[in-house]
Amino acid sequence: MTTSESAEVAADKKVSVGTLTAMVVGSIVGSGVFVLPRRFATEAGALGALIAWAIAGSGMFMLALVFRSLAVRKPDLNAGIFAYAKAGFGDYVGFNAAFGYWASAVAGTASYWVLAMSTLGAVFPALGQGETLLAIGLSSIGVWVFHFLVLRGVHSAAAINRIVTVAKMVPIVVFIVVGIIFFKTGVFADNFWGGSDHSFAAIFAQAKGTMLITVFVFLGIEGASVYSRYARKRSDIGKATVLGFLSVLSVFVLVTMVSYGAMPQADLKAATPPSTATVFESMVGNWGEIFIKVGVVISVLGAYLAWTLMACEVLYVPASTGDMPRFLTKINVKGTPSSALLLVSLYVQGLLILLLFVANALDFILDLTAALAVIPYLLAAGYALKLTIRRETYDGDDRALRTDRIVAVLAVVYTAFLVYAAGPKHLLLSCLLYAPAALLYAKARREQGLRVFTPPELALFGIILLGAVVAVELLITGTIRL
Repeated sequence: MTTSESAEVAADKKVSVGTLTAMVVGSIVGSGVFVLPRRFATEAGALGALIAWAIAGSGMFMLALVFRSLAVRKPDLNAGIFAYAKAGFGDYVGFNAAFGYWASAVAGTASYWVLAMSTLGAVFPALGQGETLLAIGLSSIGVWVFHFLVLRGVHSAAAINRIVTVAKMVPIVVFIVVGIIFFKTGVFADNFWGGSDHSFAAIFAQAKGTMLITVFVFLGIEGASVYSRYARKRSDIGKATVLGFLSVLSVFVLVTMVSYGAMPQADLKAATPPSTATVFESMVGNWGEIFIKVGVVISVLGAYLAWTLMACEVLYVPASTGDMPRFLTKINVKGTPSSALLLVSLYVQGLLILLLFVANALDFILDLTAALAVIPYLLAAGYALKLTIRRETYDGDDRALRTDRIVAVLAVVYTAFLVYAAGPKHLLLSCLLYAPAALLYAKARREQGLRVFTPPELALFGIILLGAVVAVELLITGTIRL
């Protein structure tokens, strides 16, 4: 996950396909790429990883095409991804999509602190893997330092985006090139099956186990459609989407595969975050670890600022349309959505404190981020399918209808599979966040003088509340462990 660089382009300036492609790449490649070697090796061998990337690549590409289609066919729904869920499935579903997407974004920003502290832990062992009391304390100080910086009007992330882009892309490119040069075919062959069981069921289980991390690294795929207003020609949007997506997928696959050709799978599993640093050190020596880790720290801290601003917008925009409480529209004299920023910072702080009680802090926060994102993605894909079923915006355009219907069906199947892959644990934990969020929804509805729940919405709230109760019970009994 990473920052959007659209702020660098003036609204009235048209850019080339190459620039559009670079913007798509910049919006997706983020901190997640630095943890790929260990996360994949923990779940899968090289074959399982290749299958996982084939599934994730195909599915995410369908999702990217869905967002592109919706941006063109429903240009009036420009209030964010939640607008698609609201238009397709009602106000309360739309609210939950907005809240889930926001919670995912904020959980992702919390992961930056964990990764930064874990990276520094190699130099300062007291920081551990980012979950020690000292690490959480320093992260908390950082949260509030950034909070007050943003309050003072740090709005434009353009300069920071440039630094972040270089900081993350140079180490990644060098890692891939050196990894190809030092690739060990014997090590790769030993890592190929990922275990003694070579059955289809075993390999599929390996691939399934990696699905949440693939979602995390692809967060921002919906941003491709945002850049449509910068294109010189409408056809350039599709070209940039395809080229940018294929470029990003290639980077992710190469980082994963060269790692399998560098170290035994057992060593990859034992690598400390960011695992790319451990792999690179095994190739070139101590300087390689330092090289990667410096890039990681600069990247994640820069990305934290821009994603904090984005998370504020995800609250502010629906609040301005009455879908969130009115207090979230408050703007201070510097033009910062101050109430939304406070809620973001408090949420990050709460997550950091929670990590004191979590066994594997980074893995937990990455998986939670992805699990929260899959529901909004599923709803957006469902809305695109609904448009094709109703033939809405497709009058007389049967060819486009057939194409978009196939794409939407595949996107729905893929995102539904992601929900299945997330597993009951993460879905129940998500209910712990969705259930109390209904208080914000109720407040917003009362401010609009509207009925809080329709009968179907009340039933949905009941299901979410039941899920939260079950989650609490399972946590208390130890059936679910954080």
